[in-house]
Amino acid sequence: MQLDFSELALIRLGYGFGPDPAQRPEANITPASLVAEARRAVPLPDAVTVPQAGRIWRRWRDLSVARRGDASGADQVFRDFSLSIRRLGVVALNQRVARALDTQTGFGERLVQFWTDHFTIRPDGPMLFGFAMAFENEAIRPHLAGWFENMLIAAVTHPMMMLFLNQTQSYGPNSEFARRRKGRGLGLNENLAREVIELHTLGVGASYTQRDVREFAELLTGLSYTGPDEGPFSPRRAEPGAETVLGKVYGGENAATLEDIRTALRDLARHPATAQHMARKLAVHFVSDDPDPALVDAIASEWLATGGNLPRVYRAMMAHPAFQTQFRQKVRQPVDYVVTALRALGVTGAQIRALPFKASANMLSGPIARMGQPWWRPIGPDGWPEAASHWITPQSLAARVSWTLWVPLRLAGKLPDPALLLETALGRTAGEPLRWAVPKSESAPEAVSLVLASTEMNRR
Repeated sequence: MQLDFSELALIRLGYGFGPDPAQRPEANITPASLVAEARRAVPLPDAVTVPQAGRIWRRWRDLSVARRGDASGADQVFRDFSLSIRRLGVVALNQRVARALDTQTGFGERLVQFWTDHFTIRPDGPMLFGFAMAFENEAIRPHLAGWFENMLIAAVTHPMMMLFLNQTQSYGPNSEFARRRKGRGLGLNENLAREVIELHTLGVGASYTQRDVREFAELLTGLSYTGPDEGPFSPRRAEPGAETVLGKVYGGENAATLEDIRTALRDLARHPATAQHMARKLAVHFVSDDPDPALVDAIASEWLATGGNLPRVYRAMMAHPAFQTQFRQKVRQPVDYVVTALRALGVTGAQIRALPFKASANMLSGPIARMGQPWWRPIGPDGWPEAASHWITPQSLAARVSWTLWVPLRLAGKLPDPALLLETALGRTAGEPLRWAVPKSESAPEAVSLVLASTEMNRR
C-alpha cells in the first residue's frame, strides 16, 4: 500500500489517528508542520526546574536526618513528604500523555521520548524525582528543534545526569580538593566520560581508546552538584593541567574550566562518528530495527553538513525514499502504544490531567509497567531496547490485551461503535483480517479490544 505523507507522519512519526480533524489522514501534514510541532514542545510555564528540585532534595534530606534523630512526629512527616514526591513520577507521565493527546501528530512528544531515552537518566529514589522532571524541561525540550551540541551540553552538565552517573563522586586526583583530603579515597569516576563517548556521541564501535576516556574523565572532574545553592562547576575539584581527547588538547596549565568542557562536547557532537551513530539511532527508532544503510548515510551527511542542526536532520530522514518502506515493522513501546490507543478513542489531555492519582496509577503507570516499560526505570544507561523481540513477548502482549479490555471504557467514558473506531483508529491501513473479525465479535467491548490490540495498532 502506498501511503501519503500525512498518513506516514501520523503513524510512523506520531501517535496515530484520532477523531479530531487535525489528526486525520486527510490533514495537510508536511515536514515543515512537523518541525513546527517540535518547536512547540517546550516546557510548560509551571515546569519543574533545578532550583525547585534542589529544594525538594534538601527537604527530603533534612527530614531524613530528623527522622533518625527520633524527633517528635518526624517519622510521619518524612513518610508523608516521601509519598508526595513519589507521586511526581505519575504526574510526569500524565503530563507526557496529555501533551501527546492534544497535538496534531505528536511528533514533538515522540522526540521528547527519543531524546530522553538517548540521554538516559534514572532517578534512584524519590528525592531525585524532581531532578528527573527538571532534566526533561531544561536539557531536552528546549533543544528539540535546535542543535544537537546544545542539547548534549545541557544534558551532560545537568545535575540529574551527574547524580545518575556518579559524577558527584569524581575528583581530580591532583585537584586542590583531593590533595587536602589525602587518605579519604577520593579519585576519578569515569562513568560520565565513558557514557558520553560510548552512548551519547561516538558510539561503542568508534575509534577511541581507554586513554581518551580517562583524560576526558579528568577534563570533566570540575562538574558536580552539591546542592541548590551551588553551580554545576567547582574549580577546586578539577584536575589541573591540559587533557588530550581524540588528539585535541583542552585546558592549559591550570585546571580546566566549564568552557573547556563545553568545547570538548561541541567537538564530540560534530564528530563524523557521532553523525553516523546518531543517524542510525534515529533511523532505527523511527523507521526500522534494520534500517536501509542509504537512509542512515543520508541522515549522517545532513548532520555533518549542518553541524547537527536537528530540524534539517529530521527533514533528511523524512525525505528519503526508505522512509516510505518497511511500514509497520516497528513495534510501539508501551508508552507509545497507550497514547496511540487513547488518541484513537478520542481521550483528551484534559481528561488525563483530571485523573485522581490512584486512578492514574491503576490505568496508566501500572499497566505500562506490566507491559514492560516502568516509568523512569530503564534497564541501563543505554535506555530501552528497540528490537521488536524485546516488546513482543507473551507476558507483555497479555498486559496489552488486558488493558484494552478494561481501561478504554473507564477513560473514554463510553465505548465507541467498533466499526467507527476501526476507521477512526486505522483508516485504510486496517488489514482485511481485522475488518472481517471486528463485526463478528460477540460484544462491543470485545470488538473494541480487538481493534486496540491488533497488530496494526501495536506497530507503526
